Amino acid sequence: MRFKTLQWKLTVVILVIQFVSMSSVGVLYLIAYYLNFEPVVRLAKSPLMVPLVFFTVAMVLSALIAIPVTRFFLRPLKQLSEATLKVQKGDFNAEVEAPPGRGDFSDLFSNFNQMTKELRGTELFRSDFINNFSHEFKTPIVSIRGFAKQLQLDDTLSEEQKKEYIEFIVKESDRLSSMANNILLLSKLENQQYVTNRSTFYMDELIRHAVLLFEKQWTEKNLELELDLCEVEYTTDEYMLEQVFVNLLSNAIKFNRPGGRLCVTLKKEREGLRITVEDGGDGIDEKDIQRIFDKFYQADPARVTQGNGLGLALVKRIVELLGGKISVRSEKGKGSAFTVILPYEEKAA
Repeated sequence: MRFKTLQWKLTVVILVIQFVSMSSVGVLYLIAYYLNFEPVVRLAKSPLMVPLVFFTVAMVLSALIAIPVTRFFLRPLKQLSEATLKVQKGDFNAEVEAPPGRGDFSDLFSNFNQMTKELRGTELFRSDFINNFSHEFKTPIVSIRGFAKQLQLDDTLSEEQKKEYIEFIVKESDRLSSMANNILLLSKLENQQYVTNRSTFYMDELIRHAVLLFEKQWTEKNLELELDLCEVEYTTDEYMLEQVFVNLLSNAIKFNRPGGRLCVTLKKEREGLRITVEDGGDGIDEKDIQRIFDKFYQADPARVTQGNGLGLALVKRIVELLGGKISVRSEKGKGSAFTVILPYEEKAA
């Protein structure tokens, strides 16, 4: 029989020790008695003393046996205690070797090792997040400060230069504001498990509205706009879904070529609603696709001033929260296509 709890195992160990001790004392008593060992023979003539002496000797023997046995059994707990102290001091590399087989100790140690592994990942993420966050905020702040100093101290600037510097300051300020809003929204969504602010709306109209928000940008780039949207009545958080379309369209316009193609489709399929935003830009390297949805990750370092690396992370989290999934298909020199699949059931007529 396999005992599954530590309590039962320790109980069995104690009972075994007591049984061995009592049996050993009994055997030794009988041997000494039959060998006419004088102290034992005299003891046998006093029935009241026999159980007392017998019990005392058995307890002493039990203690002598229990000390090394319990040390052996509790040695893993000592290792776990030492590893826990390391974790308490911030050393998340602490691990303990799990005993072979299955049972309480093995499960406990495996869970501890899994916990420290998760803590290492969290600490690494926290460190990377702080470094990236600091860098992303510092870059526009330094630029704003530099241009503001020029405007303050340089009296030789022409009106055209002053206008250019002010436009740059406004642009970088907007970038900081956008970054702060995205961080706050992403932080909120990461702690959110359910969609609460549900409303019913037409998704095709929501996409058209998002496209119109960027009319100035795609007009300036002279993009060829293609919309293929079926009429869909949908119920979810409209604001959250709009953020998905806004971020995908923003990237598609931002990284498109002048005169390129911008195609947005909305189709009903068996697996749900398929929304695709496709651009005619330079595409994404295969090595970057795996990390394209990570916070602060930017596939093209030369274009860091055009974004903050939070948009796609935000899109992915919202899509997952809505019960959907997102994927990207890209080819260098030919552009990228982001596809969102959302759950959908056709309403009965």
